[in-house]
Amino acid sequence: MPSAWRGKGAAIIGVDVCAPVSADNAYPASTPAELEETVRLVEAEGGSIVARRADVRDSAALEAVLKEGVARLGGRLDVVVANAGMCNWGRFWEMSDEQWRTLIDINLTGVWRTLKAAVPYMIEAGNGGSIITVSSVAGIKSLPGQAHYSAAKHGVVGLTKSAAIELGEYGIRVNSVHPWGVRTAMGEDPAVPEMFSRHPSYEASFAGLLPGLPIAEPDDITDGVLWLASDLSRAVTGTQLTLDMGATKV
Repeated sequence: MPSAWRGKGAAIIGVDVCAPVSADNAYPASTPAELEETVRLVEAEGGSIVARRADVRDSAALEAVLKEGVARLGGRLDVVVANAGMCNWGRFWEMSDEQWRTLIDINLTGVWRTLKAAVPYMIEAGNGGSIITVSSVAGIKSLPGQAHYSAAKHGVVGLTKSAAIELGEYGIRVNSVHPWGVRTAMGEDPAVPEMFSRHPSYEASFAGLLPGLPIAEPDDITDGVLWLASDLSRAVTGTQLTLDMGATKV
């Protein structure tokens, strides 16, 4: 990772589906207006961005966005953040095949598709780089009411570790981050208190160690991602960075 990246920021290729992806989700989906606002914010800071609507379940769409973005923004790819994901709730034997399949396809297979599309550009550039996958506390300890989510996020850890081994010879580092509750639409899902009211015993599994910080802000996670993207973490690969108020320890 070039040290100049730290001081000057980065040109960005941004992808979002900007639409509902599952009838089982209880929180609002991302919108085209939010993607447009992201573009506005980046450009207001003097940055460059290619932002497109695409679904991580569509390899061809991901490959097309990357091809366009890399060509327009300097011909190389240094950092990849695989952040697409969704969450919904239910006991595993009561889930429909569609509920299970959709979440796994987005949260796990979507990460694989993202890395599959991006890695050839990183190898071709020949200057190393950093890949950050977004897992969860549920990628380290399984949680009740979301067996599909726990399975997918554990899978992201396995993929991350294998990718770190396979990409080490190219100087590409691969690490996962593990947030807990974050003040986003998904992090404030109204289905959660409903689940706890139906299954009070589940609530103990969702404890943290910082009662004064029951939920993180998005910047708390961003700071960890930026550290993994920068030269400051140049000796770190194949690791799981917990940004979780200690939730993986209880």
